[in-house]
Amino acid sequence: MSEAGATSRSEGLPYAERPALGGRPTAAVLRVACSGEGFARARVFTRDTLRGWSLDHRGDDAVLVITELISNAVTHAVPSAAAGAPEIRLGLALGSGALTLTVSDPGDNAPVFNPFNPSDGSALREHGRGLCIVDTLAEEWGWTPRPPAGKTVWATLSTRSLT
Repeated sequence: MSEAGATSRSEGLPYAERPALGGRPTAAVLRVACSGEGFARARVFTRDTLRGWSLDHRGDDAVLVITELISNAVTHAVPSAAAGAPEIRLGLALGSGALTLTVSDPGDNAPVFNPFNPSDGSALREHGRGLCIVDTLAEEWGWTPRPPAGKTVWATLSTRSLT
């Protein structure tokens, strides 16, 4: 997601906005601190944005997906990033019938998806289940490199009501 034409919250201040039909923004971006407070802000930001888009019914799934993607970024990408304060960005984009969730991080390593295998006990793993959760909740997910360094992991959720 491009930063131009997005709403961003860094310390609660708007970054930019692209109106959709009806004058509402169609995208939102948040810089996420690598801390418990950063995770909490990401969850609140996601819920508040979805509420503004009348997508409260997708809030639980979206928050879970975002939490897993940010957790993976902090665990796997930030430690391998170049010196300095690593930056993680959360993006939400509202499209026709779909909500796209993105997490951009400084790491070049590809996400590792290890599906459950009932015969090997992998369902009992303590770690490594995040992308399995994302895979279950999302319509689709993937990742793209961000030259010169970094990547964006994305997931789409349908905006239709679950009932």
